Amino acid sequence: MDDAGNRRGQPVRCPAERCDAVFEVGPRQLGRSVRCPACGIRLTARPLRVEARLAAQQERILGQPGLPIPRLPIAVLVDNVRSLWNVGSILRTADACGVREVVLSGITGAPPRVQISKTALGAERAVAWRYRADAGEALGELVAEGYTPVAVETTPRAVSIETLDWPSPVCLVIGNEVAGVTPQVLEACPLHASIPMRGVKDSLNVAVAFGIVAHHVAHVLDRATSSRPREVSA
Repeated sequence: MDDAGNRRGQPVRCPAERCDAVFEVGPRQLGRSVRCPACGIRLTARPLRVEARLAAQQERILGQPGLPIPRLPIAVLVDNVRSLWNVGSILRTADACGVREVVLSGITGAPPRVQISKTALGAERAVAWRYRADAGEALGELVAEGYTPVAVETTPRAVSIETLDWPSPVCLVIGNEVAGVTPQVLEACPLHASIPMRGVKDSLNVAVAFGIVAHHVAHVLDRATSSRPREVSA
């Protein structure tokens, strides 16, 4: 697109099924959280042309079934993570923590990519993953599969990962390095979890944060599973 096109407003679609309104936003609002003028929900302003490109990308990405080994009832929704290095690290950590499936969504890159492979080190073939253009639709699929979504995000209602009563099966939702979890996805998560911080900064690299949370949740769910009384057949 030329400079004149970049200076003009861009059409954006509301992701809410009950609304689906198309409205224009200014260039400075693109990629930011805005409110739909029709229904009022918050959304990330993404031009229609980008939506079309991501939808086409979904059509050609097949994903990976993963290795047939025991996994914990944990899924991960990766919402618009832009760094391929982070994506590779997330896949490697997901495999190490026994995650059952990873859903890459939005602008999140998907294998095969050299940068992903350099940090995943083969985990992109070991752990099951798929790509979805829209994070909201991906979340709906995961909920239909029985997962309870938990947004890993510092919000007013976030509970420390150490005190949260973790559901099972659980879907950890992690968001963009700068903007965080997409607003409508965040609102759709019944639970929010945060990592206790003891320094000056109040945030971590998304792949590092995911590693801390995933390892903790894996320990909690693994312990809960192993402590259940075994059934004895007659």
